[in-house]
Amino acid sequence: MNEIDWSNLSFGYMKTDYNVRSYYKDGKWSTPTETTSEFIDIHMAATCLHYGQEAFEGLKAFKGKDGKARIFRMRDNALRMQSSCHGIMMEELPVEVFEEAVLKAVKLNERFIPPYGSGASLYIRPLLIGLGAQVGVKPATEYLFLVFVTPVGPYFKEGFRPTPVAIFRGYDRAAPLGTGTIKIGGNYAASLVAGHKAHEMGYSAVLYLDAKEKKYLDECGPANFFGIKDNTYITPLSSSILPSITNKSLMLLAEDMGMKVERRQVPEEELSTFEEAGQVGTAAVISPILRVDDVEENKSYVISKDGNAGPISTKLYNKLRGIQLGDEPDTHNWVTVLA
Repeated sequence: MNEIDWSNLSFGYMKTDYNVRSYYKDGKWSTPTETTSEFIDIHMAATCLHYGQEAFEGLKAFKGKDGKARIFRMRDNALRMQSSCHGIMMEELPVEVFEEAVLKAVKLNERFIPPYGSGASLYIRPLLIGLGAQVGVKPATEYLFLVFVTPVGPYFKEGFRPTPVAIFRGYDRAAPLGTGTIKIGGNYAASLVAGHKAHEMGYSAVLYLDAKEKKYLDECGPANFFGIKDNTYITPLSSSILPSITNKSLMLLAEDMGMKVERRQVPEEELSTFEEAGQVGTAAVISPILRVDDVEENKSYVISKDGNAGPISTKLYNKLRGIQLGDEPDTHNWVTVLA
């Protein structure tokens, strides 16, 4: 393992020793078992390939100063995957199967958890797909759930540094009554074109407006949005936003810090009033926003006047990272410590 440069990892896939799998067949889930294979043998007519019956999660494990591995908010990810199951009519994955598979995958690959102080973590990817030959739009009768892990560095190469984001009015991530509130691949496929365009223009991400009226902020391509003003943490309320577990955590931490928290519609013009803003998600925790450019309207909202992350974002980021690493007390019981 000496060949891994832990402090310079990118956010990408690296082969680890094992992944863990459970199959749903004949009305029951199998006991999660490990395999060294990185490949899946599936029928060419499987529903995941044709009708998008696919859901995934993303969570992380961290190595603390005490050498113990910690998994952050595993139960919340299990419950969110159940919500995704309901959203596209997949067989509901029991929380117990999810947690058993995640724990097994982390323990079997414990040597890949980056050391304390490296700034890196072990990314955990649970995946659920519809199997079985099917032609005709209806749910599968068989499913595969698997968990693989990979050590990762920061999602945004800039790390905890403010970056510019863009509003493109010609693209929507999800419809108001569509699948935006669940974590399925289709939502990410819908964001690829706009995301690629944003990167080519020097932006870190797209900040989507609501698909119906193009008046209110929804979320960034890979993350939720928040703004700070008047000691208040403000995040958009919308019927097409994925409920980010990181965002939920930050809202609670903001309240712990004596801040007000508002989850409501946020008109685009309000961007001009924010003292700080950021993108939040498992991959980045917080990626502060430098400015927001509404490209077609030729408007620009400068958030960070000095090019640095704001004091409240910094405090929230350090607090959440401290809990994940075991340096801060886990007062909300978010962390699972591996024996």
